[in-house]
Amino acid sequence: MYDPKSPCAADFIDDGEVLATLAYAKQNQRNRELIDRLIDRARDGKGLSHRETAVLLECDLPDENEKMFALAQEIKQRFYGNRIVMFAPLYLSNYCVNGCVYCPYHLKNKNISRKKLTQEEIARETVALQDMGHKRLALETGEHPLLNPIEYVLESIKTIYGIKHKNGAIRRVNVNIAATTVENYRKLKDAGIGTYILFQETYNRQSYEELHPTGPKHDYAYHTEAMDRAMEGGIDDVGIGVLFGLNLYRYDLVALLMHAEHLEAAKGVGPHTISVPRIRPADDIDPGKFANSISDDVFAKIVAVIRIAVPYTGMIISTRESQATRERVLKLGVSQISGGSRTSVGGYVTPEAKDDNSAQFEVNDTRTLDEIVNWLLGLGYIPSFCTACYREGRTGDRFMQLVKSGQIANCCQPNALMTLKEYLEDYASSDTKKKGEALIARELQLIPSDKVRAIATRHLTEMQDGQRDFRF
Repeated sequence: MYDPKSPCAADFIDDGEVLATLAYAKQNQRNRELIDRLIDRARDGKGLSHRETAVLLECDLPDENEKMFALAQEIKQRFYGNRIVMFAPLYLSNYCVNGCVYCPYHLKNKNISRKKLTQEEIARETVALQDMGHKRLALETGEHPLLNPIEYVLESIKTIYGIKHKNGAIRRVNVNIAATTVENYRKLKDAGIGTYILFQETYNRQSYEELHPTGPKHDYAYHTEAMDRAMEGGIDDVGIGVLFGLNLYRYDLVALLMHAEHLEAAKGVGPHTISVPRIRPADDIDPGKFANSISDDVFAKIVAVIRIAVPYTGMIISTRESQATRERVLKLGVSQISGGSRTSVGGYVTPEAKDDNSAQFEVNDTRTLDEIVNWLLGLGYIPSFCTACYREGRTGDRFMQLVKSGQIANCCQPNALMTLKEYLEDYASSDTKKKGEALIARELQLIPSDKVRAIATRHLTEMQDGQRDFRF
């Protein structure tokens, strides 16, 4: 039976509830009165339930869909303004014992180049990322208990935080590793991680088990209940997501929102972020073999309805997507993007060669970080390298309370401008710096508090004299 407060995956992602929700949505896909009522109610920024959101997703009335897109843009602007947080993935190892059929890391793939970074190599990768201007990383590694134990991840985090090069520093390390124990999550918390990220890939149990035929990841319940254990281990911020294209997207979107509702009901705080990757080509992986791929139009609608359903949750899109796709969904709900990414092990020091097949997937947006920052500035966005909330203890329910009340903007706007200024002073090309300085001058005047504006203005001036790392 469906129970969002239950610790059991079969209860909070109840197959019967998902199917009943999809049937209800299909029945009401042209119920204009209901759809209008849901759109109007969602304007308060308090979100919608998974069943209500499913109706909006299923709706095929063009004028109603336009209303949804407009509302998603309105909510995005209200909660996140025009700030876009920047990050990069760092792949430590591609050794893996699982048999996931959509991932080139799977154990039976004998073609891929297997690599594991030493701590010295991790230090060099960190310096390379710092020299690009990054302040926030997401650690990635395959699941291999012997070659990639938790001790290796913890040592790597310590190495990364310990590297200070010129004006560079990685201030937030998020971690995307396999589901693990409460004890190990406590260790990750003590190591100072930011967000613990784990994608479900698909919430349909039968499909999940078929896609993960061998290895520890085959255990659906253990994987799906990982966020509960992470929060029990003291990790405040968790990030969820599915890999769209593996299973029917309607099913996975409904279940994704049920997972968010479960965390809110059982743990008092929903996910810090939701990621929306789509399956991409990789060594030994042909996306064409998966019959459930989704179009760009469907993808845009998924982003829009997620933003309406969970307005307070950050949304992430990676370089899996093209520049055109990323530009389209930025205004609909996405608040974090990666830039200058390498998905191979050691790819920042030694960019992927034609014969290097160690990458997890092909990058679609291959621009440098500076090119992406320049592009965002041209679109009127503030590329933000801010990590202040994590470092000031504004995590978990404390962060969500600030977001839901709208008060987070009092910190985010000046912090975004100050971290952008750091980037412009230390890493930007001349054209990017020119655009960035003009944007900072405009946006500074939009800070509502005279006191905050005055402090931010002073710090921006101090940065020109070489000082760094100011935050509210």
